[in-house]
Amino acid sequence: MNLTDRIEINSKVMLGKPVIRGTRVTVELILRKISEGTTESQLLEAYPHLTSADIHAALRYAADTIAHSETEILTDKS
Repeated sequence: MNLTDRIEINSKVMLGKPVIRGTRVTVELILRKISEGTTESQLLEAYPHLTSADIHAALRYAADTIAHSETEILTDKS
């Protein structure tokens, strides 16, 4: 699967945040809902225009983004 088939970044949609193509559902929203315990089936029920492939693309996009970013570790100076 090519992520650009499912994930879109457009400055005119949701302030340029990555969204599921053709929707205003952000990758961030999907990640937050899953982190709060929402299941895939609950997401699909709440957002009927999404598909299972859309949710998996959002997760892959997030993993790829983290894999290609630099992490800075901050230490407590107290």
